[in-house]
Amino acid sequence: MEWLLFIENDIFVMTIRLILAALLGGLIGIEREFHHHPAGFRTHLLVSVGACLIMLLAFYGFQDYLDANRDVVNFDPSRLAAYVVSGIGFLGAGTILVQGYTVRGLTTAASIWVVAAIGLTVGAGMYIAAIITTVIVILSLMFLGKLSLSFGDHHSKNELSILVDEDASQLSELINLFDEHEITLKSMKSEKQNIYNQNPMIEYRLLVEYTNESKIITVIDQLHKIPFVKRVTIDKDSNETS
Repeated sequence: MEWLLFIENDIFVMTIRLILAALLGGLIGIEREFHHHPAGFRTHLLVSVGACLIMLLAFYGFQDYLDANRDVVNFDPSRLAAYVVSGIGFLGAGTILVQGYTVRGLTTAASIWVVAAIGLTVGAGMYIAAIITTVIVILSLMFLGKLSLSFGDHHSKNELSILVDEDASQLSELINLFDEHEITLKSMKSEKQNIYNQNPMIEYRLLVEYTNESKIITVIDQLHKIPFVKRVTIDKDSNETS
């Protein structure tokens, strides 16, 4: 009988919920850490524990005050949870990076938002729902990112490397060329190249998506004819990571 009383003790319940929230949030964070994303193991663990703690505060923190003022106070525990759900967006926004035409960190921001919800769910004592959600999130992060979902025509992706004269280059001209041939620019990176006895160069590495092989061949031919373009190479084995 004593062990049953111990299990029902508020301190024991809160401890179990905080530990479970840390475990579930940490599992999702490990996946993000493994793929070198801005918010990793510690961030997800802390968000989950913090959300769980706020939910516990809503349930247990004002109990004595409520008991003493039952006739005049009407308290809704979901209010604190609502503030967590809206406030966590600021932390998620900090993981989103915009680099040129590339946006990174959206999936990590979404995982942080879900982890906060998992923490709140554990804090409310809904263990099964929290565990099921954690499994779904981990599986989606691990496997769905490797799937390329497309409808209609088959889409191919390749990485182009374009070396241009820094002083004369016009990035807008390159982008317009891709647009004219219905080639989608998925991401772009640039790096300065110092080549001996030549003008300063910039190498653009572009991940492009297209439906017709002839279109990318045409674009490459036209790129070679642009005066400030010095070299164009294509990587047929390139893969996109998210």
